[in-house]
Amino acid sequence: MDEFVFVHKLQRAIKQQLAALSINVTSGGVDNFDKYKYITGQISALESVLQEISNLLNKKELHEEDGNVIRIDKEPGNTKS
Repeated sequence: MDEFVFVHKLQRAIKQQLAALSINVTSGGVDNFDKYKYITGQISALESVLQEISNLLNKKELHEEDGNVIRIDKEPGNTKS
């Protein structure tokens, strides 16, 4: 499995879990404060994971553009450095 496919599937699963937790909190599925704190803690942790994945993907995209591209649109015979 391609690494990006895996990452996107992981992001989708995390977002689905976040949505389920958010619905649970907003629909009155929380009957005490301890449960509320636990669920909001889970939401916070999952959002942190999503942000870290996003940050890592951005760094990966930036490194792929660092000097690894061979220009093919140069004029033939032009060997200036």
